[in-house]
Amino acid sequence: MTGTAAPFRCATGALEGLVVLDLTQMLAGPYATMMLADQGAHVVKIEPPGGDLTRRTGPHLDGARRIDEQGFGSYFASINRNKDSLVLDLKQPAGKAALLRLVRQADVLVENYRSGVMERLGLGYETLAQENPRLVYAALRGFGDARSGESPYADWPAYDPVAQAMGGIMGITGAVPGGAPTKIGPGVGDIVPAMYLAYGIAAACWRTQRTGQGQFLDVAMVDAVLAVCERLVFQHSATGAIPGPEGNGHPLLCPFGLFPAKDGHVSLGVPNDRFWVPLVQRMGQPELAADPRYATNEARVKHRASVEEIVGGWTARHTKAELSALLGGEIPFGPVFDAADIFDDPHFRARQMLVDVEQPGASRPLTVAGTPVRMSGTPGGVRRRAPLTGEHTDETLRTFGFSREDIAALRAEHVIQ
Repeated sequence: MTGTAAPFRCATGALEGLVVLDLTQMLAGPYATMMLADQGAHVVKIEPPGGDLTRRTGPHLDGARRIDEQGFGSYFASINRNKDSLVLDLKQPAGKAALLRLVRQADVLVENYRSGVMERLGLGYETLAQENPRLVYAALRGFGDARSGESPYADWPAYDPVAQAMGGIMGITGAVPGGAPTKIGPGVGDIVPAMYLAYGIAAACWRTQRTGQGQFLDVAMVDAVLAVCERLVFQHSATGAIPGPEGNGHPLLCPFGLFPAKDGHVSLGVPNDRFWVPLVQRMGQPELAADPRYATNEARVKHRASVEEIVGGWTARHTKAELSALLGGEIPFGPVFDAADIFDDPHFRARQMLVDVEQPGASRPLTVAGTPVRMSGTPGGVRRRAPLTGEHTDETLRTFGFSREDIAALRAEHVIQ
């Protein structure tokens, strides 16, 4: 951390006192800085004139759209909570100079521009490191930064579906084994890289604390997705096989996956043989425990179709609630929840995973997903709503040592909003 005497606003969290300049937009970058903000970092979201484009993305609560000319959609509100907003035009010399002043007191700068954009602005890592050698400069791009290894796709734009496709996760996902690939619903091509970036920032800051030296940190979206698909890498290396869509089962375990219920679907797994015995007992077919076709996982994998037919035939005769009563706490099991189920289930409120945040202009709060990282001494979490466009411009600049005259001059030149 910088050790500056400036009274940066922060909250109780493991990253209290860490000052982060967030130049990111869309999903991946803001999600990474959200993770830091949830754990107490002071994250200053530096937006271009007009604000982050995702501000306009719906759905909107009634009234929330009108409170901010740039918009205040649920997409933006979910992943930009706990942050301050400063609007700064980096295309103007005075805007660049203002950013350099901020950098001198910051611990971290995060950006997810396409390769070369910051260099063309005169704000690349080497320039900023001269201003603050302790700075951790974190970049998130589709195919990475040339400083860490130049990809032949370095100039390609990348979004979630591209990262999912080229990182390998689509190729092993699909409802039918060996069938067509399927895109995963949540934007894992953005969110997984964001998680790796937040992890990398925390690791780099730990080194800076001990050595006084910052560094350049680079995460490629496709690399992060591939890292999650580690199984397909070692499988191909060991066997030469090319893993494909696996359906709703598991290539090495059986039964393990999705099964029908009378009112939907459930997920259950038998990761080892000791769970097979209580499962078949609850199914009313205890003889299957000793049947040589099913007694071991190796045998069940060989007779997968038969096993899944037997288990699925039994689950289909029961509701999800009935199966929960029969299997919950005994067999690795869970009903497949939709959004309404999640909002009604007591687990998520007890764990503070459904958090209500104010929406300026709206008659009711918006519920957003909380943080799953729970610490006993520094709990972190969602403390305040996402900012309006430029809501903290003056406050942030004053905190970083800008005088009222400095701020007035920047506003007169339309550098800040």
